[in-house]
Amino acid sequence: MATTFVCPKGHSSAESDFCSECGARIQGAAAATPVTNDANSGKACPDCNGPVPAAGVNFCEICGYNFVTQTSGQFPSSVKPAPVQAPRPPQPATATANSGFKLIVQVDATLKTADSPEAPASSAPLTYLVDKPVSLIGRRSEARAIFPDIPLDGDSAVSHRHGLISQTADGQLIYRDLSSANGTRLNGADVTPLVDTPLKAGDQLTLGHWTRISVEPNA
Repeated sequence: MATTFVCPKGHSSAESDFCSECGARIQGAAAATPVTNDANSGKACPDCNGPVPAAGVNFCEICGYNFVTQTSGQFPSSVKPAPVQAPRPPQPATATANSGFKLIVQVDATLKTADSPEAPASSAPLTYLVDKPVSLIGRRSEARAIFPDIPLDGDSAVSHRHGLISQTADGQLIYRDLSSANGTRLNGADVTPLVDTPLKAGDQLTLGHWTRISVEPNA
């Protein structure tokens, strides 16, 4: 079972002598009490509502929430959680009985600012079906074991864990910005981070330098 130790600054550390996140010396390391996530096993993550992995895994594999310190954020660079899933290239959309919506992802050069790099000259829209309870939007990072369901690797202003698209049992579509570095806009208005925002057909999410995501019914 994986264990962690608490450093003087309150970080959870994979090492018992020096904090694996900030490098601070852990006093009385030999007698340090390990802290684990056993009590949270089987519960939902309070940040993204995703499933909590097996006992001993202290970070949410979807959004990076720390179950030990109960804080939001990314994984420490020295802690590498198990991959959520193997990376996969974008797949063409095919109709399924459980897909109420689809997302059309495209480059919109009109969204770029003076600080943005040039948008790709030619990029065909990609279609993703919303056929899972929770889908992560972001940029892939094999080093940090982040493999989004909707990868936006070509836009450097998109965070690795940028936002979540979820679909409730009654078919309601929800978006949650995971405190991304550059935020998300819904129909031109800023989205409040870590707050569930309902989506409907016709809505437009814009993020990064020039990424537009259109919500459409899967008719």
